Amino acid sequence: MDFLSADSLPWLQDAQQRLRTALAARRLPHSLLLLAAPGLGAEQLANWITALALCESQGQRPCGACPSCLLLRSDSHPDSHVVRLEDGAQQIKIDQIRGLIESLALKSYRGGYKVGVIEGAESLNASGANAFLKTLEEPTAETVLIMIASPNHRLPATVASRCLRLTLRPPGTEAAVAWLEGHSASTQPWDAALSLAGGAPLLALELEASGVAALEADMQECIKALADDAVDVTLLAERWMRSNPGLRITWLENWITRRVHACLDGAAARQSAEPVGLPAALLKAKIRALFKLLDDARDLRRLASTGMNQQLALEALLLGGRSAL
Repeated sequence: MDFLSADSLPWLQDAQQRLRTALAARRLPHSLLLLAAPGLGAEQLANWITALALCESQGQRPCGACPSCLLLRSDSHPDSHVVRLEDGAQQIKIDQIRGLIESLALKSYRGGYKVGVIEGAESLNASGANAFLKTLEEPTAETVLIMIASPNHRLPATVASRCLRLTLRPPGTEAAVAWLEGHSASTQPWDAALSLAGGAPLLALELEASGVAALEADMQECIKALADDAVDVTLLAERWMRSNPGLRITWLENWITRRVHACLDGAAARQSAEPVGLPAALLKAKIRALFKLLDDARDLRRLASTGMNQQLALEALLLGGRSAL
């Protein structure tokens, strides 16, 4: 467990300081809900909080050198428990949750805190979430439960309301670019990667490494072909599903948003040199169609983790959006 990596992410410093203060006052929350979009370091922060609670140093915590920190670094600390989606699974299984509850109910092996982390908590099914209610309502002494979820999570209110919420937000653009330039050898502008990543630096770093420029060029060609009715929607949806479908939907959302702004401002779209100069009556209808397409794209992204047929949903999105584009 690389819990010290959180110290290299400056946008986490406020959260770290709040938790250090809470620990010093012996008021570390027994249940914490970390809300963060991908690429903001929620997992790194959860690891850091785990180390903060379990560290045995009398000085600055986590120290990285005490017996507990060394056990954490080797992923063998008996009081640290992590639950996440198993390979190929769409939901966190009830047996995983029961195992975590049983572990947290035991006495600490090292006489301190016990920490449980649930990554991707929105993947809990109703049974798994309900199993936690008793643990949340009657926590055992010196127990910390950390749940990581996206801001638009689907956790039941009965679970979320019993946790202290800590929302991680992206740093400002200048701060994000400064951090990225210090952690990458790339000399390319970071605008496209940060836009696709929703401002999250860690995700932008991954996207840049995977070739965001090529994705940008391909999407521009796809949109032009779709608008010109020069592509088979079924084949296009199949191609998108085989290559970064989530990123492509995000790119489409960003593109539509820019087109809406261009329509409202009477300016050129940032991703297109095409000026918008329609008569007022037609412009209103065009903006309405763009907003409908934007809503459909957001719904598709939000429901992608469910059991829906994404191929058919994407085809419907592209067919419905052809006239708007």
